[in-house]
Amino acid sequence: MLEADKIFAGSIPENYDRYMVPLIFEPYAADIAQRAGSLRPRTVLEIAAGTGVVTRALAPKLSSDASYVVTDLNQPMLDYAASRHQPDGRIAWRQADAMALPFENAVFDLVVCQFGAMFFPDRIAAYREAKRVLKSCGHFLFNVWDRIEDNVFADDVTKALAQIFPNDPPRFLARTPHGYHDVGQIRSDLQAAGFSEIVIETRTEQSRASSPRIPAIAYCQGTLLRNEIEAREAGKLQAATDYAAAAIEARHGSGEVAAKIQAHVILATAGEA
Repeated sequence: MLEADKIFAGSIPENYDRYMVPLIFEPYAADIAQRAGSLRPRTVLEIAAGTGVVTRALAPKLSSDASYVVTDLNQPMLDYAASRHQPDGRIAWRQADAMALPFENAVFDLVVCQFGAMFFPDRIAAYREAKRVLKSCGHFLFNVWDRIEDNVFADDVTKALAQIFPNDPPRFLARTPHGYHDVGQIRSDLQAAGFSEIVIETRTEQSRASSPRIPAIAYCQGTLLRNEIEAREAGKLQAATDYAAAAIEARHGSGEVAAKIQAHVILATAGEA
């Protein structure tokens, strides 16, 4: 993973939450919160929480005496998540690296992570950390995006930007968010980390927006793709966003737009320590 892929700062948290969350993250947050709640965990750790879309969906499903620790590597994202959440004595917000979790062994019933595993520089090591902090028979519930071709707006934007920057196409979306989609590899990595019971489900949803400009802004200005665009040519961000919007309009129309999104949902169970 490139160093720039780790940095969510500046206006990215706000744009991410304003545009990306309703565009692609909310339906999967509702799904993962429903799955998590059905496990009836008393102690929950969320890693790579981002701006807190899962936190907002999951907290109401937990019991009144539950303990919920919400973490992210990037303090600006975590600060934004906390600012969006009503005060809740069950929730503790803590900056933490999934590669080296600052918690004792066997303390959580559930570790949950929405669309964070793709960013882990060493996924097996991160999975080992998740297993380490889980109680015996605890659960690790997470999701990852499927290949970019099955996530239409992301693919549209990537192809449009390749036309603007043909000599050095910005490939952040294909490289990182959509770069960890092989279910065989995911299963192998979890097994290498010590998980034995692994269930992987591929789930398709619809990404919807009121205009083609919304997904263009979401991807170009609400993700780390923004950093790649700006690195290639200063002052080009708005023009790149406009070009991506035009490409989406050409394919999907000028009014409300909708397109396929697809992800894998994984439930892994920790065996006896």
